[in-house]
This record gives sequence, structure tokens and C-alpha cells, in this order.
Amino acid sequence: MATLLHIDSSVFPGEASSSRSVTATFRKVWEEQHPEGTVIYRDLAAAPVPHITADAWSAGYTAPAERTPEQSAAFAARVKLIEELEQADAVLIGAPMYNYSIPSTLKAWLDNVLLLGRTAGETPSAQGTPAIVVASRGGSYAPGTPREDYDFVQNYLEAVLKNTLGLDLDFIVPELTMAPRNPAMSELVPLYEASRKRALEDAATRAEELAELLAA
Repeated sequence: MATLLHIDSSVFPGEASSSRSVTATFRKVWEEQHPEGTVIYRDLAAAPVPHITADAWSAGYTAPAERTPEQSAAFAARVKLIEELEQADAVLIGAPMYNYSIPSTLKAWLDNVLLLGRTAGETPSAQGTPAIVVASRGGSYAPGTPREDYDFVQNYLEAVLKNTLGLDLDFIVPELTMAPRNPAMSELVPLYEASRKRALEDAATRAEELAELLAA
């Protein structure tokens, strides 16, 4: 049966997080389609992975027999994360926008799994794996909006996940998530509600489509 790698990075729990709400919908439909399948789950807010260190980085370019004990230990932690990515038949990532970019915990995960000659390079080891990113944001950064140029989430993740890791990338973008909480955005609440509804529907549809594709 298929394996889903599910990563959340929002600092907010449960329904308080737009990205978690959407990834939870995707996962629920996925598990209904794959009751015997496997879900590898990482909550990077509750259990952050280590930021990349000199030992973890240099070990990737050092022969195993020549690694120091510190390099070996640090690299073993990286390999565990890399193997989770390689084992996945599909990847689901919650990536809320914080200060125009991704959470630092998600960046730390990416720094660990990017390894030239294995997950990156001419033949990335997870190449072609479907990946759904839920890129929620408090405002709107869509083309034509005043802050279009402030979005460093989708362009960065496309460069890393698609162009470097070789994943088959798709985005779901719930926006205006601050509208219900910010009185100055009250007139945008209907647009927020429509965006949320569309994101939840897209998550369910995409989960079902991927389930059918992998079962074929």
C-alpha cells in the first residue's frame, strides 16, 4: 500500500491553523482511500528537526570510514529524514507564510534532506514523487495584488522541491486567513471564507486523485 509523508510546520495547533486544517482534510481522505497504507508524520513545530550543522553537512561529502563520531551521528539523523522522503509515494507539506517566507523549522527539514548526489543532482532519489504544499497566508499575494513581490514561499519551494528534489509539485493556497481576526480586514471575510472552502475542497479532491493514481 502507498506511503504518505505528511509534514506540518504551523506553530498553531489544530483548527487554529489554516494549513493544518487543509492538510488534515487531505490526510483524512487519503487514509479513507488507503486504510492499510502508511503515514509518516512529522510535526516540525512540536518536534523540530536539528538545524544543519557543520558535522551534518560535511559528513555528506566525507567517506564513511573517514567520518568523525560527531559527523556519523549527525549524518545518521539526516539519513533518517532522507529515507522518509525516499519511501514516500506522496508528500504533503503544510507551509504557512511567516514574515513573507516559510517557517524556519521547515527550512531546517529542507536543509537536512537536500543532499547532492542523492536527493539532489542529475538523478534525485525522490524524483517524480507527487507533492502537495498547502501554502497558507494571512493576506493575499496573488498576481496583481499590492504585495505580489513579497511572496517568498511559492517561488522558493518551487526552486527546492520541484527544480532541485525533482518532486511533482502542486500548491493549495488558502489566503486572507487573518481576515476573521483583524478588524481592518473585516470586509475581506467573504473572500477568506471562499478561499478556505476552495482549499478544503481542493485538498479532498487531490487526495482522492492521488489515491486512484497510485492504486492503478
